[in-house]
Amino acid sequence: MSYQLNESDIYGFASFIGIETHLKGDELVFRYCPYCRGGGDKDKNTFAINIEKGVYNCKRASCGEQGHFIELCRDFDYQLETGKPTVYKSLPQPKKKVEMRDSSLEYLEKRGIHRAVAEKYDVTAKKDDQRIMCFPFYDETGKLVTIKYRNMMFKKGRDKSKEWFEKDTMPILFGMKQCEDFSTLVITEGQLDALSVAEAGIKNAVSVPNGCSSFTWLTPCAEWVNKFSEVIVFGDWENGKMTLLDTLKDRLDCRIKAVRQKDYLGEKDANDILTKYGTNAIQKAIENAEEPRITNVKDLSTVKNVDLNALERVKTGIYDIDRATGGLVMGEIVILTGERGQGKSTFLSQMLCSVLDQKDPDGNPYSVFVYSGELTDQFFKRWLDFQLAGPEHIDTIMNEYNEKDYTIDSGIVERISQWYKGRMFIYDNSVIPEDDVNMTDLLVNTIEQVIKQYGVRIIAVDNLMTALESIMSQNDLYLGQSQFVGKLKKLAMKYNVCIIVVAHPRKSPYVTKAKRELDNDDVSGSADVTNKADIVLTCSRDKEQDGINHIQILKNRLLGRLRMGKNDITLLYSEKSRRMYTDLTAGKHKYGWEVPSGYTLAHISEEELPF
Repeated sequence: MSYQLNESDIYGFASFIGIETHLKGDELVFRYCPYCRGGGDKDKNTFAINIEKGVYNCKRASCGEQGHFIELCRDFDYQLETGKPTVYKSLPQPKKKVEMRDSSLEYLEKRGIHRAVAEKYDVTAKKDDQRIMCFPFYDETGKLVTIKYRNMMFKKGRDKSKEWFEKDTMPILFGMKQCEDFSTLVITEGQLDALSVAEAGIKNAVSVPNGCSSFTWLTPCAEWVNKFSEVIVFGDWENGKMTLLDTLKDRLDCRIKAVRQKDYLGEKDANDILTKYGTNAIQKAIENAEEPRITNVKDLSTVKNVDLNALERVKTGIYDIDRATGGLVMGEIVILTGERGQGKSTFLSQMLCSVLDQKDPDGNPYSVFVYSGELTDQFFKRWLDFQLAGPEHIDTIMNEYNEKDYTIDSGIVERISQWYKGRMFIYDNSVIPEDDVNMTDLLVNTIEQVIKQYGVRIIAVDNLMTALESIMSQNDLYLGQSQFVGKLKKLAMKYNVCIIVVAHPRKSPYVTKAKRELDNDDVSGSADVTNKADIVLTCSRDKEQDGINHIQILKNRLLGRLRMGKNDITLLYSEKSRRMYTDLTAGKHKYGWEVPSGYTLAHISEEELPF
């Protein structure tokens, strides 16, 4: 039964591909073309599907993709109900070693690929027509699934096709059988590119079967690809961007890296690099592959180091305010509101210092991502650096009001930055989302990307209210908070990560004499928030004694041990180092950046002490 166009299928495809759309006349316009993704300039609204006729096209000259909706579904592996399931043809399995033929060997030799690689991948020429090269596609079990043919003597205008597949066979990756383990997989756009990577001595080199526009191979191969610890995309460099990368980054669950543009050395693909510059250039390109940059995330170590005492500032004219704050610093947004801060953000960053000082069970240092809705990245970095530096590395100076201020030597700051470089990331608030972008969805998507791309295991959102600032009404705010925490909970479970959320209470704990402490119902205005949580902590300053903070554990799903009221946890606070700690020994803790190489600090529980 042939396919009959259905409008709901077109909307279903739009939802499946995850690109925003709007209806204009009889056309469904996509925010970005699914093929070119808007190119280097991220051109918008260039791609549309006619919902009456089912034809589509991209108006970008460098893309120009066009065809019928059913072809679009084929290219992006979107399954349509045609009434007849897809049936692939099985091929007979070779019973003897594939015979190498001179025509194919000579062709490959001209492309820098030698006999040993051809034999490894069983690349040869047809026995009845040695002008036609054969690329056998074996699955991971060694079963021959399909064969791709290439006319080595192809001449445009004379020959009908340059490349074609054995009819009705299943599309899979070329080179699956030849992969040796599940460490790093290199995915290229063409078979000659995969052979070029193998020629350079790189194991686990594969190529997509049908070029950059068709991803029909993803369904049969995705589970196998996701077993690899990381995937390096080595697509063709065309029209200012790399092919394959955007779609693979969006649709694979494993860690993705990409060959850098500069390592293409001005060439288009891996085979061009090989033939012009040799195997060393291929090896270097693979070694230098990097995680694709997420535009709204930056490495905290790259944030400019600033001396807060030297920042440009304006005075309010109120002496006591200027004496306390030093004035209002450029780049700040100053809000006046009720209730003084109780140290939540300080306690959070103190916990993150501890996380950075630890390693996972495999011996790898933990990485952290922070969304800070209240502090600029420079302020957050400075506060964290003070806590990591500790009192021994902080200098005391006197300001113009003869009050103590504190500073850190630039050399110490650089050592700290180098210590957490590549492990401490912060949401880049200077990247302003477009007006029609939902901030909570953007943040959830960003968190998922940093988990997948940067291997982050600890995420901190400070705070819940600023993450939901686009929601206006109070009722929607409470619902939005619950939904947002629900999405974060799913991410935590899906990727086995820990997510810490700072949430303000909905009302003051000091409104009445009868109620002087927070409980779960006070948090964030919605009981659903704490219902979804596994642990609930509170942080407050002592009302009668400066430099004392109190931590309560209101919920502990796993063990059920709570610390509340008179049984709360008392912490000291150092204005100099910004640290919260239980005693002076802990306050002078040395973090990994200053521990001599070869030594580690062990963290033991109170029960393990020998006295």
